[in-house]
Amino acid sequence: MSDQFKRLALIGIGLIGSSIARGAREFGLVEEIAVQSRRAETVKTAERLKLGDSYTTSAADAVVDADLVIVAVPVGASGDIAEEIGPALKPGAIVSDVGSVKESVIRQMQPHLPKNVHFVPAHPVAGTEYSGPEAGFAELFRGRWTILTPPEGTDPKAVERVRAFWTGLGARVDTMAADHHDMVLAITSHVPHLIAYNIVSTAAHLEEVTESEVMKFAAGGFRDFTRIAASDPTMWRDVFLNNKQAVLEMLGRFTEDLTALQRAIRFGDGDALFELFTRTRAIRRGIIDAGQETAAPDFGRQHESGKE
Repeated sequence: MSDQFKRLALIGIGLIGSSIARGAREFGLVEEIAVQSRRAETVKTAERLKLGDSYTTSAADAVVDADLVIVAVPVGASGDIAEEIGPALKPGAIVSDVGSVKESVIRQMQPHLPKNVHFVPAHPVAGTEYSGPEAGFAELFRGRWTILTPPEGTDPKAVERVRAFWTGLGARVDTMAADHHDMVLAITSHVPHLIAYNIVSTAAHLEEVTESEVMKFAAGGFRDFTRIAASDPTMWRDVFLNNKQAVLEMLGRFTEDLTALQRAIRFGDGDALFELFTRTRAIRRGIIDAGQETAAPDFGRQHESGKE
């Protein structure tokens, strides 16, 4: 294909990085893949899985001669990675990432990247509760959104090449400003994860309900919360520390709505409860109609790839 990259360097080879590697290979998007992880054991696992053509624990070594570099590490480590790879990047290289926070990533990375490379931050809105190189699969991004947040002045041709790469992986691609992305993701992803972590923690600390009862009688809603709360703790710690302003804004609004709901229950306001549940049910149906979920049992999670 005309837009094929000759050499892709993946900095980080967890769920997202390994899925990119598998997809890029399967769909013919690159000629050569360099795989990096700071942990030697992870590099060995990636090599055993044949995720790349070369393997290293050095990010700087991995990006040498790379046309496309994708940084797939927890967002809090983005700046250190950019500082390490900056001097080793070849002129004209495209540097991207997969972090679910964009303003912080741009602030961390941009100062360390040479002026003669192109920086096109990206966020594939896809994942499972599993992590590590063995968790990846080529179809992870199929039908899911990837959001590009190129800084002002980014070469449109570089943006288009990154768009084509993600499209080649099966993703639907949108572009937006980094600050708007962070607000959107705060309410659609970050705050729901925070709520899930908190609900599971609350259940674990209830003295009146034993752990065995929680495990035995967990209904669908609680099972979904435990699925979300099983996500990678390092990644999510960094998300909340690096998208603090947007998350706190959304939490404030959520707290206000929760207080109103508490009052409706306390004072027996059935009409208010019915109106809320009707409105939120319509939103759920809208998500299904938009192709971002299915109406199948367990929200379709056992029906797409078998990996979720």
